[in-house]
Amino acid sequence: MNDTPQHTQAGIDWQTWLDRWDVQQAGYLPDREARFDAMLDVLDYLMPEQWTALDLASGPGCISQRLLARFPGARCIAIDYDPLLLAIGQGAMGNVGGRLRWIEADLAAVDLVDMLGEGKIDAVLSTTALHWLPGASLWRVCAQLGKVVRPGGVFLNGDNMDFANHLPTFQQMTKARYEQQQAESFKKNGIEDWEQWWKAVRQVPGLEALAGEREARFGHRKSEENRPNYDTHKTMLQNAGFREVDTIWQHRDNRILMGVR
Repeated sequence: MNDTPQHTQAGIDWQTWLDRWDVQQAGYLPDREARFDAMLDVLDYLMPEQWTALDLASGPGCISQRLLARFPGARCIAIDYDPLLLAIGQGAMGNVGGRLRWIEADLAAVDLVDMLGEGKIDAVLSTTALHWLPGASLWRVCAQLGKVVRPGGVFLNGDNMDFANHLPTFQQMTKARYEQQQAESFKKNGIEDWEQWWKAVRQVPGLEALAGEREARFGHRKSEENRPNYDTHKTMLQNAGFREVDTIWQHRDNRILMGVR
């Protein structure tokens, strides 16, 4: 675990790569911005004027960027283990006038309580990220969030959370629409997909070392292994001490699960 160093490779247009990341992600999730807005609306209602957020598994800081733009009294800590995405976010956004701190840490191994302290965080947000964690690691992270979030604080997790196994029609319909949606985005509309984006960014001069380090860290991981469904996500937060847990926004299996500490 360490605060990420400032990446200063000359000639890299960090903002363009961040913008391309947003477009690629929206190809998979056309309602991505609506989900961001719904998360921030919750914070607009619940947070005081001055508060601290944790952008968990932040990638290049898409949540941090939107949150800090909307809430001038907020500060944010962005944590991720992907050195290349962190470089893009840090290169494009900097520290937003001292309001944004970047930390490079592996959520499967780090102790968030030791890092952040108990009851120090007002809100934790994560989107399309925690499904990469193995089930046991996610249980552990949720348990730690129950300690670092202050009483009355919130955890907002926006992700595709599968319907339960006793709802096969729900699962099949969702899968079919997801496949149709991807065909429309990537084949019909020509949006750059995940593989194309990563192939392109690996070829940028100056990013070879970061791309190699990323492959060493993540090349063996698969997001579908032990992927918990919606009911399991709820149970994790309830067991962690979040007293209210339920969906605050949903489009099929694309949900925002909210836990109130």
